[in-house]
Amino acid sequence: MKKTILSVLTLLALSQASFAADEKPFAIAIHGGAGTISKANLTESQIQQYKDKLTEAVNAGHRILAKGGDSTRAVQAAINVLEDSPLFNAGKGAVYTYDGGHELDASFMDGRTMNAGAVAGVRHIKNPIDLAIDVMKHSPHVMLSGSGAEEFALSRGYQLVAQEYFDTDHRYRQLVKAKQKLMDAQVATKDYQASIYRLDLEYKFGTVGAVALDKQGNLAAGTSTGGMTVKRFGRIGDSPVIGAGTYAENGVCAVSATGHGEYFIRYHVAGDICARVKYQQKSIIQAADEVINQRLITAGGTGGVIAIDQRGNIATPFNTEGMYRASRSNNDVATVMIWREQ
Repeated sequence: MKKTILSVLTLLALSQASFAADEKPFAIAIHGGAGTISKANLTESQIQQYKDKLTEAVNAGHRILAKGGDSTRAVQAAINVLEDSPLFNAGKGAVYTYDGGHELDASFMDGRTMNAGAVAGVRHIKNPIDLAIDVMKHSPHVMLSGSGAEEFALSRGYQLVAQEYFDTDHRYRQLVKAKQKLMDAQVATKDYQASIYRLDLEYKFGTVGAVALDKQGNLAAGTSTGGMTVKRFGRIGDSPVIGAGTYAENGVCAVSATGHGEYFIRYHVAGDICARVKYQQKSIIQAADEVINQRLITAGGTGGVIAIDQRGNIATPFNTEGMYRASRSNNDVATVMIWREQ
């Protein structure tokens, strides 16, 4: 009898060890923008609202990964939650342009195929990340813009929404304040392009994004934004630019960025991080930190990234006061943070 019990326990142990060995790492990280996020300007209730929505978003993507779903769907599901919330500068919560409208950008990259899709300057798309993925899957192009992107959306059966869908009171108040600051700065500079740089960081940031590793080892990254408050002339930032705001390559890493887009474009931030991992064999944590807290900040660029490597290691560096972010690896509970120390 003792031998029988011992044999059964041994078989159970071996079975559990085999199961553990068969389990593949999976993980997801999300962000809701970086910038001047002052504790003094947020009530406890507001902080909790942000944390609750970040938790909802990261869990939406994690559920898909835990069931063996692919990283594309996980990234899309997480970003949809953030786009549908007025708390973040993407989708419903998009900031206003100088003329009082909304122009949204998004991009997605599949690390398995190295295919990518992006949309820029769309005005009537409820969830721009969905359209970016459809551009990748159902068009021969990488980036579509403006009315052309929306014409493509109609051909795919999308229902366009009115500009008023994106209107929110707090973003409008932000527009009014920004335009006043801009006017004051223009008195000194006589130039819109020069005076825009005098705006506080809070007007230049705001993006949502997600990166994920699924059980099949596939990496994916997506980013969506309403852009910069009081932007003019069809300005487009880094969010829809592959290699700047979004990048993914299987076996290397996936990155989604948030920050002052002009710098992220110039310094090819997302691609640079992955290149350091791929060619210099640096860890994702070291590579991301070098780009954000050394190269970028030396140039005067501010913001942050979320990044994940082929083993599910996650990096979330930022050089601003705060960055809304959350992550969840394997079967661990979600980690949700806004500042460096909670």
